[in-house]
Amino acid sequence: VQLVESGGGLVQAGGSLRLSCAASGIAFSTYAVGWFRQAPGKEREFVARIRSYGASATINYGDSVKGRFTISRENAKNTVYLQMNNLIPEDTAVYYCAADRSARELRDQMLPSNYEYWGQGTQVTVSS
Repeated sequence: VQLVESGGGLVQAGGSLRLSCAASGIAFSTYAVGWFRQAPGKEREFVARIRSYGASATINYGDSVKGRFTISRENAKNTVYLQMNNLIPEDTAVYYCAADRSARELRDQMLPSNYEYWGQGTQVTVSS
């Protein structure tokens, strides 16, 4: 099983980036996928999750990114995206995607410990 993030980089405040999380080795479409981030000296923070039910999906965001970030998935490509707009310096962190096979309530799916598979992370740096 492998999750690979890409799309990170250096961007000025107010700019945008789109992160991708490509999966192999699992039936990715049946997993809930979360994005987390971790800044130096801080705990890993929940950013967003998407949980699919056939053609429908449940999507949730952390309070600090609501209205600016959008999570989506493209099952044909085994990929989940995180579109990040209006970036601010506080968004600077390593961003990770993770997959969870269980159907959990949001409060449980916000916990990193409930995810089985993780990517290696991609650095996002927002300059002021």
